[in-house]
Amino acid sequence: MKEFSSCQQAIENCASTQTFAIAHLYKEEKTMDMHIHDCYEIYYSISGGRQFLIDNRFYSIEPGDLFIINQYESHKITQVDKAVHERIVLSIHPEYTKQLSSPETNLNACFANRPGNFCHKLSLNKEQQNRFLYYINKITGAEGYGHDILEQTAFMELLVLVGRLTLLNQPSSIVNPIGYNHQVDDILKYINQNITAPLTIGQLAGEFYISESYICRIFKAATGTTVGKYITARRISIAKALLSDGTGVMETFERSGFTDYSNFFKSFTKAVGISPKKYAQCSVS
Repeated sequence: MKEFSSCQQAIENCASTQTFAIAHLYKEEKTMDMHIHDCYEIYYSISGGRQFLIDNRFYSIEPGDLFIINQYESHKITQVDKAVHERIVLSIHPEYTKQLSSPETNLNACFANRPGNFCHKLSLNKEQQNRFLYYINKITGAEGYGHDILEQTAFMELLVLVGRLTLLNQPSSIVNPIGYNHQVDDILKYINQNITAPLTIGQLAGEFYISESYICRIFKAATGTTVGKYITARRISIAKALLSDGTGVMETFERSGFTDYSNFFKSFTKAVGISPKKYAQCSVS
């Protein structure tokens, strides 16, 4: 399997193949603001020396630390304090892990069923680090006849390793997840299908015949973020894509689902670090 030298390339490859991709990075890419991917992410630090912000939680990053991020969790790297930033990042399509799962083994387990106190960080000991890197090397080194089968089996073994380590590192609630996750999945699908239309918690509660307080509680417990933050992050991602493609600021505002320009401007500027107009100019240049 090809090893990418850019996270963005790996993410794009993951989306196009609907499988998984690996990026091995040695230097700092352009700093990414708080963002959400449509894929799962496994981030393994080799050099350490940084800090991860995942939703509202900060984690220090040491060599051998591994982070598990699902497609609903906003995140960013902060506190750059080393010139060298070596890490391995896996981008994984959620449907692919479902296809590979068996009735007895859910390979989505380490990405789903997030309890409120879920810890995204696993600090691997030397033996675990060597095992993780063994699977990575087996995947990226597979060539010739049967390479696809070797890549897939090594990937499955890697996910089993990460899943087992996650279960050992988490509260017991993750082993026996509460029973509303399918309901949250339906809510997330509805949000994404209607992301450019007006959406409110009251509207969602009415759509699914549950109270506003209940929908807020189950959404936060399952995804690790709030309904409002998730909707805003998704709309900002749409706005960034439109602006990058040359769409005007006002048309972007109208097409990204925001109903108030002031809110759009403030939310975009806070999340991206520059105004929509400035972002559009930088994208063109």
